[in-house]
Amino acid sequence: MPEGDTVWNTARVLQRALAGARLTGSDFRVPQLATTDLTGWTVRESASRGKHLLLRLTGIDAEPWTLHSHLRMDGAWRAYAPGERWSGRPAHLIRVVLHSPAAVAVGYHLHELALVPTAEEESLVGHLGPDLLGPDWDTDEAVRRLAADPDRTIGEALLDQRNLAGVGNLYKCEVLFLRGVSPWTPVGAVPDLPGTVALAQRLLAANRGRWTQSTTGVLHRGGTSYVYGRRAQPCRRCGTAVRKEELGERVTYWCPACQPDVELPRNAQDRPR
Repeated sequence: MPEGDTVWNTARVLQRALAGARLTGSDFRVPQLATTDLTGWTVRESASRGKHLLLRLTGIDAEPWTLHSHLRMDGAWRAYAPGERWSGRPAHLIRVVLHSPAAVAVGYHLHELALVPTAEEESLVGHLGPDLLGPDWDTDEAVRRLAADPDRTIGEALLDQRNLAGVGNLYKCEVLFLRGVSPWTPVGAVPDLPGTVALAQRLLAANRGRWTQSTTGVLHRGGTSYVYGRRAQPCRRCGTAVRKEELGERVTYWCPACQPDVELPRNAQDRPR
């Protein structure tokens, strides 16, 4: 699943494949960039910001430009050797192809694809909170942003990229399980909010550089998570059946015994049960 660590890893793949290379061709398969030709442009670096990918280039006129893309739930970049078969996804999902002398980068099912002057990157990512895997990571600022809406559920708040950039549904579920916090707990009622934020950063950092996402320390299939994707299976701590339910626009997994609901005021809206 493309969460912050997956996007960070993808940026490193593109960095190794293209950084310093002069492009020999490009093929955009989206209407807004269909006539764009990056032939002769030089790739300066590949970077990530939360779940956003930023491929920075120097144009023919020497002005820095950035090719921005977002993976969302199903996007991916793959790098191939020249002449190698593109086997990552079906061909109809290809959105862009970048050719260089040593590698071909293919973007599948990319979202929010845009080419902007690098000086204007903030127009695309400036709304994001601190990046859990970036040089701008700031626990205090992330906590401040979360705490600004104390009545919002912590499950929804962690997924809001304006609070902290990089947490997806997997890490949301796993962090809250490890902290013993119900996903429906209001942010203002979460004990030790800084500790919850710090754990999210540690989990993403621990998976940086590998493609198998694990919060348990186990890398084999079926053992990588505590609750995520384990509906009706026994909790690894207490044996209670893990539950799955919608929270906002996403599903959430939790153990009702290890993550009990907090006592809310009578007028508080109950979640569906």
